[in-house]
Amino acid sequence: MLKHKYCEMKYTVRITAAMFAFLTGVLLLLSSCQKSFLDYTPQGALGENVLTNEDGLNQLLIGAYAWLYGSTSNGGSDVFLGYTSPSNWLFGGGNAVDAFGAGFPVVSTNSMFDAKWRADYDGVSMCNQVLTVAAKVTDMSKEDKENVIAQAKFLRGYFYFDLKKIFNQVPWIDETTADYNQPNDQDIWPNIEADFKFAMDSLPETQTDDGRANKWAAAAFLAKAYLYEHKYSDAKAIFDQVIANGQTTNGLKYDLNAQFEDNFRPEKELSSPEAVFSVAMAANVGNGSIYSANNGDMLEFPTNSPFGCCGNNDPTYDLANSYRTNAATGLPYLDDYNDHALKNDLGVSSDEPFTPDQGTVDPRLDWTVGRRGIPFLDWGIEPGEKWDLGRADVGPYHDKKDIYWQATADKYHDANSWAPGSAINYRVIGFDDVLLMAAECEAQLGNLDKAEAYVNRVRNRAANPEGWLYQYKDNSNPLDGFSDVPAAHYYVKPYPPGNFTGNGKEYALKAIYFERKLELAMEGHRFFDLVRWGILDATLNTTYTYLAQYNASIAGILLTPVKNGYYPIPQSEIDISTVNGKQVLQQNPGYK
Repeated sequence: MLKHKYCEMKYTVRITAAMFAFLTGVLLLLSSCQKSFLDYTPQGALGENVLTNEDGLNQLLIGAYAWLYGSTSNGGSDVFLGYTSPSNWLFGGGNAVDAFGAGFPVVSTNSMFDAKWRADYDGVSMCNQVLTVAAKVTDMSKEDKENVIAQAKFLRGYFYFDLKKIFNQVPWIDETTADYNQPNDQDIWPNIEADFKFAMDSLPETQTDDGRANKWAAAAFLAKAYLYEHKYSDAKAIFDQVIANGQTTNGLKYDLNAQFEDNFRPEKELSSPEAVFSVAMAANVGNGSIYSANNGDMLEFPTNSPFGCCGNNDPTYDLANSYRTNAATGLPYLDDYNDHALKNDLGVSSDEPFTPDQGTVDPRLDWTVGRRGIPFLDWGIEPGEKWDLGRADVGPYHDKKDIYWQATADKYHDANSWAPGSAINYRVIGFDDVLLMAAECEAQLGNLDKAEAYVNRVRNRAANPEGWLYQYKDNSNPLDGFSDVPAAHYYVKPYPPGNFTGNGKEYALKAIYFERKLELAMEGHRFFDLVRWGILDATLNTTYTYLAQYNASIAGILLTPVKNGYYPIPQSEIDISTVNGKQVLQQNPGYK
């Protein structure tokens, strides 16, 4: 069971600080992929025989799920800075410009890289221990044991997928590995595929606990792995099954929520048909330790706001401008959106009057980007400059998807933390993501009408006025609710029938790529999408050139795909791998 007495039903994978300490001890006791752990033997730890039963095996599985949260084995201090957040916002997964794009040194000795490496390999190690112990457990049914084994392989595939997309060449270590000092000279995509395939074939369609992986989550990840490898036919075949037959862990057929914003409401997560796989978060668990809630993303809250800290990973001008729509067609400006820039309040203090942009915009803008003069959920009208860390550096916009609502703050944020985390789950894969990945496969295979239908399914949800943000009934009392007057001039339409086919494959792919930017902004996909599309350098160099007019510190930054498509192997890991003066791990091209 993944549930525990401190959590509501949905928070099935969260654990208390005490349990985390216990599981960390188990991890240290058993063999670990973090090679430095092998240098000593923990004293007073539990023996493996305590774990070789049904309860012990499930405790180990809980430990494997816990590493989805991103905690590291050094006591968790890295979590405060978000180094290991599952959203990977420090690695460009949010707005693809913050962190390493603008100031943090991309060098192999940067401790952020080592923290992320260790966190994922800690997860791998816990999965391997589940598989090792499972072979010795005799007091559970074959079906139950296979379920545990399949979940462990799913999670291992997840951790290796994360390592692969960040570092590319990483060593594969599984439950059969005797020498953990393995080279990183082999492509591990086949191993990742095998884990997801086993999980897809072996997991049940539903689970007794929310938060566990099921057959369809594994299928979606397998298709995503194929997509990353450009195996479009293989990916399409799996996506077809997921879209037609997939269901959530608690048995809801996959579909889009009626309202886009429901994806970021904790009270809606259990009833969401859109949740393919999420990292479950819980607030007010235990005593306010760092192992409660989504602390990995807590640094993204607006500064000097009701939320505490810290103004990182704010949406860029480029992202905000992307939500401009053509007043005649309701479609986005795919190529020249920055030529239709939104009005913003740069240089306007919060004490001066300001009227927000009056042009047409996609309604997803105001569920994604906090901007001056627009309701900020139910916290009041966004004041602008008063909430900014430093406008010259980060701009006038704020992240909204990680923000809890004032009306339910007592339940869904950690009141005892210095920078309160929220209970908003991190969506690793949502059904909207599945539809857009499937659209990409269809377009690559020349099925442009089918690709357009998937994209329009997403856009039609955005066009539904029931899901728009509205003005308050009373600006002085935002908790009194919303009126029936839209908060901005929202206008979005689906692509006209035959638009993709009429304009060709290149145009269709451009539209799909742009739709992913609009729909999934700030959710951890953008940088990695640009890498796999082979347009990272061209896209970000153009973006940086545009943003340099606002932030001189990024002027002249240029990227090359060989170096910046993947991050450096941590130097500390290379050092650990060195035997008799010979490095087993090799550095990625372009790094020292």
